[in-house]
Amino acid sequence: MAEFDDRLAPSRADVGTAAVDEGLRSYMLGIYNYMALGVALTGVVAFFTAQSPAMLQILYGTPLKWAIFLAPLAFVLAMNFGLNRLSSGALQGLFWAFAAIMGLSLASIFVVYTGESIARVFFITTAAFAALSLYGYTTKRDLGPWRTFLMMGVFGVFFGIIFNSFVPAVTGWYEPSNAFGFALSVIAVLVFAGLTAWDTQNLKNTYYTVVGDSTAMAKVTIMGAFSLYLNFVIMFTHLLSLLGSRE
Repeated sequence: MAEFDDRLAPSRADVGTAAVDEGLRSYMLGIYNYMALGVALTGVVAFFTAQSPAMLQILYGTPLKWAIFLAPLAFVLAMNFGLNRLSSGALQGLFWAFAAIMGLSLASIFVVYTGESIARVFFITTAAFAALSLYGYTTKRDLGPWRTFLMMGVFGVFFGIIFNSFVPAVTGWYEPSNAFGFALSVIAVLVFAGLTAWDTQNLKNTYYTVVGDSTAMAKVTIMGAFSLYLNFVIMFTHLLSLLGSRE
């Protein structure tokens, strides 16, 4: 969800085409590895947190729930606005902390939904994400014009979630118990599906502006994983609200 070209753009290195192609594959693999490990960390934290009624009571039955709800936004702002000032190590630390905090915020899905439906929706999300990312990587079509529309969609979804969280009829973030909540989940899935393709193409294009600069490459790799992680997790949670079976 971040565009890196204008922020981390050293001169292109004078390297051969074969070396660039091999470097591109390694770079994209590094992004996907970070993203997959982040998703795994979130899942592990969420699962084990859900096994402790005392922990769930602390997280969701006290004012701490607002800190858990707002913490992800704080991490998003810190990582994006601190991109040029923070080291790659600091960005990586924030990424892992963010993934762990997201695990705390998602623990409730193991209480609300059956394990079978969580697994089913996870595999659906994984397949959809892989197809969308592959499209973004291989298409010759310029997806740049999508950016403005998708960013408008992101802000719309974000404010919609905040609004819907304060509607008394809504029982939780992941349960579309009214027409607005249902429509919000559908829009969120479509918007972040488009962002997955756009982010992938943007990350591929960004490689050519940072190749030869190890510091910029490390930062872009982490931030790229962060963007794709957000797309995956948001698609998963909203698909779960649409397709998941309650306990």
